[in-house]
Amino acid sequence: MSNTSMNVSVIGTGYVGLGTAALLAHLGHQVTGIDIDNQKIEQLRNGQVPIHEPGLDALLESVKGNLDWSTSYDSVARADVVFICVGTPPGKDGTPDLQYVASAAEKLAPHLNGHAQVIVNKSTVPIGTGDYVQRLLEDHAPGYSHERHRVVSNPEFLREGTALQDSLYPDRIVLGGHPDALQIMARLYAPLIEQTFTPPASAPRPETYTRPAVVNTTLQSAEMIKYAANAFLALKISFANEIAGLCERVGADIEEVATGIGMDTRIGRRFLNAGAGWGGSCFGKDTAGLISAGREHNYNMPILQAAIDVNTRQRQVIIDKLIRHMRSLKGKRVTVLGMAFKPDTDDLRNAPAHDLIARLYQLGATVTAHDPIAMPRARREWAHLTYREASSVQDALHRADAVIIATEWQEYRDLDWSALLPSMRGCVIIDARNIIRTPIDAHVEQIGRNAPAAVPVTR
Repeated sequence: MSNTSMNVSVIGTGYVGLGTAALLAHLGHQVTGIDIDNQKIEQLRNGQVPIHEPGLDALLESVKGNLDWSTSYDSVARADVVFICVGTPPGKDGTPDLQYVASAAEKLAPHLNGHAQVIVNKSTVPIGTGDYVQRLLEDHAPGYSHERHRVVSNPEFLREGTALQDSLYPDRIVLGGHPDALQIMARLYAPLIEQTFTPPASAPRPETYTRPAVVNTTLQSAEMIKYAANAFLALKISFANEIAGLCERVGADIEEVATGIGMDTRIGRRFLNAGAGWGGSCFGKDTAGLISAGREHNYNMPILQAAIDVNTRQRQVIIDKLIRHMRSLKGKRVTVLGMAFKPDTDDLRNAPAHDLIARLYQLGATVTAHDPIAMPRARREWAHLTYREASSVQDALHRADAVIIATEWQEYRDLDWSALLPSMRGCVIIDARNIIRTPIDAHVEQIGRNAPAAVPVTR
């Protein structure tokens, strides 16, 4: 073990936990990943990664000498830093559920040792959770010391599908807590901050990248930064979708409009893509979490609520476009291409496709769904939905009356529609991700723009 190497425990082996463990192991630290799910731990010990994230399996394999996996919290006793990377799902009123954070804190506390240890909230948590975790450590750690056992907020800003690049070459590292604890975190992240590590083959360092900014702040500000960042990105997407609706009515093109306003450096082009709306585990949950925090303090947040309302409406916009072409969906075969909330992941949380499939079935359609990666996960997580799983795009489109493109997978961007359309019974395509760029012999509807001028449909 090198002089700069530290012992780290990572509690939780989901998207954030696995990414954190892989990153820290690659930086040269000795890492133990902890999860109460025996099956998941056995998978990881056998080299099987339970989630789909490009490059993660190769990175975990390359650093396996620095990694251990366990269902026990024993490694916490020798850890210099303990990361809490567990889920904080929203309750019915949008308030984040902290039961998994509390459970992790209570279980790690008895293992805290006599040396200086930092407990890091990596999970997205409500403002004030750092203080809450500190109190839990006081109550459950027999040898608790306020000077030795500090809580830090270190939110993640990873995008699923590009998590390795985001982890290794971040825009910024946000650290909130006591200065003594932040010094330990600076040592832990030194190879990342100084960019002295060797880039993995699966995630080369961008040519123009130098080093991340480091934001040292309070617990509360660090927690707020994470929520506010995600809420602002959700606002941008909902804003683009709201403008797209008006573009359709006045004859403007949302992509040209987004490009034009995005050239303003105060705005930027990213996250101005109109489509089916945002999904995933962060934007909806974190926006609702901020609204919930405002409600606790008798503070109304109408802009954030509007962002959620527009995003919910966007699902119905897609259904409405389909109904305008087909009148009734009873007895019709409708194919949904894409189930994951975005490409290059198998994450189904808050995916637009879920709501589309549910609504199509409710309206009497027979639904077929396809996704290059997410179908196995959907069998487990979407068992409550009624749809037929297609083995291929060709199978999905066979005898379909209509198609909805719900996820912008590269495979769907590259489709040869001239070869696929003859197998369909109908010729309606609702391109909810605006990925069809050349004219095809079908009725194509896009979001906020006219589809490429097509050859007149003769079928």
